[in-house]
Amino acid sequence: MTGFLCLNKKSGKTSFQAIAEIRRLTGEKKVGHTGTLDPMAEGVLPVAFGRASKFIELLPDSEKAYTARLRLGLCTDTLDITGTVTRTSEIACTANDVRAVLSRFTGDILQIPPMYSAKSVGGVRLYKLARAGEEIERQAARVHIDSIDYLGAVGENEYEIAVRCGKGTYIRSLIDDIGEELGCGAVMTKLTRTFSNGFDIRDAHTAEELATCGKIEELLIPVDRVLAVYPALTLTQKQTRLFKNGVSLELKRLSGVGDEILYRVYSHEGGFLGVGERAGEVLKMRKMFDIS
Repeated sequence: MTGFLCLNKKSGKTSFQAIAEIRRLTGEKKVGHTGTLDPMAEGVLPVAFGRASKFIELLPDSEKAYTARLRLGLCTDTLDITGTVTRTSEIACTANDVRAVLSRFTGDILQIPPMYSAKSVGGVRLYKLARAGEEIERQAARVHIDSIDYLGAVGENEYEIAVRCGKGTYIRSLIDDIGEELGCGAVMTKLTRTFSNGFDIRDAHTAEELATCGKIEELLIPVDRVLAVYPALTLTQKQTRLFKNGVSLELKRLSGVGDEILYRVYSHEGGFLGVGERAGEVLKMRKMFDIS
């Protein structure tokens, strides 16, 4: 089996546990994933089978989207509802106040990564330090928030928002900052990733669906379709032979080369060969898919 699958991960499972379940369902050993999700989070988890695993690093990763719920008047050590409560506050703000404050967090903002995160500092994951009871100073990182939309109230002092953002954004930290701006604190109570690495939750499958679908391989998305963000180049018969043998090709002899750095490369017969990379005046192989 080779290709990508958009998994809809359930809350309560780590990404590793979710992938282990997919391995059991398919009997495939070579299964990888990208865009790790916290155990509490659910939603889009791209899964790669077979030779597709080699192309994970080339998946588009600049834009992500989430829906999240936040509860006012509460702060925890993990910045979400699963943590230990560190502070409670009286709530004097309304739904209109929540709606109004969101625009202050769009564009480029500085964000301090949470202690309970997989970010490494000095070679150590922050969550490991947090579990040992340590808290260290973290430098604020610049992240980009494209938009935050108010979706409505879902309970007493609890609201739902939709966030489109760049990579490296922590939604828990965003909600914590929103709570501080409102003066009462806030924690994340639910998180669903709806878009990541070019995959949309509308195309995602749960493990339960996969267990009853029959042939999972029929749901796999071809590698070159997932990489459609890169322009395509079709080689001549001679160029195909050279490229398969690892020979760099002169750009001036290729048809369709533009200013882009990476290209999907196809043989003269239409078969996907892999991804080529522009290097000076030549196109060299970046990732090989088919050498048959």
